[in-house]
Amino acid sequence: MSQADIIHIAREALMMVVILASPGLAVAMLVGLFIGIFQATTQIQEQTLAFVPKIIAVFVTLVIISGWLVRVITGFTQEIYAQIPNIVR
Repeated sequence: MSQADIIHIAREALMMVVILASPGLAVAMLVGLFIGIFQATTQIQEQTLAFVPKIIAVFVTLVIISGWLVRVITGFTQEIYAQIPNIVR
């Protein structure tokens, strides 16, 4: 296995992490933005108001896209397993 192959696999793994984490992070960012605007307009400065809706929104998002997440992870794992004969050489 060459150094280029190792770099390619590492790059694919990092991209997979970015792709899988981005929906939850995007939802948390949008909910946080809306809550921040709401807190600024109403002058409510409750600290827990920002956390609870974000946690619920990210949880709901992960439940909704869990099938897609599993398919992507499974595909990546199968790809890595298929490359094992090339790695062993």
